[in-house]
Amino acid sequence: MEETKQMTTGRMENPLGTEPIGKLLLTFSVPAIISCLINSIYNIVDQIFIGQGVGYLGNAATTVAFPIMTILLAFGTLIGSGSSAYAAIRLGEKKEEEAEKTLNQAFLFTIIVGILLMAAGLLFLKPLLRLFGATDTVMPYAIDYTSIILIGTPFNLISIVLSNLARTDGHPRLSMYGMLIGAGLNTILDPVYIFVFHWGVKGAAIATITSQIISAIVLTVYFLRPSKKPQHMRIQRRQMGLKGKLILDFLALGISSGITQSVACIMQVVMNNSLVYYGNQSDIGGDAALSAMGIVMKIAMIMASVGIGVGIGAQPILGYNRGALKFHRIKRTYLMAVGAATLLILLGWIVCQTWPEAIIGIFGEESAQFTDFAVKCLRIYLFSIFCAGFQIVSTNYFQATGQPLKASILSMLRQLLLLIPLILILPLFMGLRGILYSAPIADATSALIVAFFIVPEMRKLNRKIRETDR
Repeated sequence: MEETKQMTTGRMENPLGTEPIGKLLLTFSVPAIISCLINSIYNIVDQIFIGQGVGYLGNAATTVAFPIMTILLAFGTLIGSGSSAYAAIRLGEKKEEEAEKTLNQAFLFTIIVGILLMAAGLLFLKPLLRLFGATDTVMPYAIDYTSIILIGTPFNLISIVLSNLARTDGHPRLSMYGMLIGAGLNTILDPVYIFVFHWGVKGAAIATITSQIISAIVLTVYFLRPSKKPQHMRIQRRQMGLKGKLILDFLALGISSGITQSVACIMQVVMNNSLVYYGNQSDIGGDAALSAMGIVMKIAMIMASVGIGVGIGAQPILGYNRGALKFHRIKRTYLMAVGAATLLILLGWIVCQTWPEAIIGIFGEESAQFTDFAVKCLRIYLFSIFCAGFQIVSTNYFQATGQPLKASILSMLRQLLLLIPLILILPLFMGLRGILYSAPIADATSALIVAFFIVPEMRKLNRKIRETDR
């Protein structure tokens, strides 16, 4: 009888607690990486087609709009990462009903937040763009682009949040397919709206929000469908009343992701204004410096997306096994995720350092002076980015295992505590070049500090593993 019970339990055990770690990490990380890359590609594709069809002022407009898009992403990842981590831990504890409540609360809360952000952004659009570095020549393009992007805010947030929860629900490919459909549509519509209809930056923005709407619909339909499997979460009307405590509980786990994106917004504001100020004191000019660094930041975003994808893919595995107290699986997942993220970003770093001219050329042909400066930006600013995989996965580890304070500290470390001060200080002595050198110094220093957090954590895991094996 006992043997039969164990066999039955084994069949019902969530694969997050039983499947080989390498297989799980591959299954969850590859779709997550693709989803993150697709999310980045929305901006990249816009910038490529705008660069070809409008010119560097159009690209400067997307750079100015980037902090607003980062704010939206901050709220999406705050809710999405937090609710996903919270639901994964509850599933590991066999509390399926509470996990489903988390999905429903996250969905309703996302709609409310999306509408509020859209209204606030449209109401204060011009002063926000001025704060984010828009010059008089860039402002008309920035308004045209950003006002349309803001209209799609609720759908953008829904797609981000439900993508995270789809992975926790055991369907990592679904979030990838939802994003892939949207990105494919965006790539098709961009050239049509920009070159055929001659809508300029407005066309790029319309293509982007159309794609986000499609992604949100695909993911929402999945969670609305009935399921015969009890461990799967579904959107239920009866669970739609707001429950403040549950929302606060999962937001606490997502705060580190929200901080990461919020700090990125602050950094972008400081960066944009510094580029304009010191660029105008150099031969390159403020608008051109803003445009060139905008291209480099988008490339950096693609490379960081790989590390973020691996971290996101590892998150449900870490969270479930944290709830199930399977410490050996937690450690193995972390180590494999760090190795994979570091290797993938290192490959991207080699490409950037070897063929920078070809990469910059994708975004449009400008003057030789502009291209030379953009190449210099690419090589110097991204010089230490191969450290990013270790930093991102380590932060995700603390978030997924229910340690929000450590995750929050590490989230603020690179950009708020290191990069922003360096952007403000180094140009005082080096001019525009000081902005370029701020990133590699921040990357290398933050990697060392993260090690001081993660080494004791690995020792603690080793002790728990030994205690469990006794």
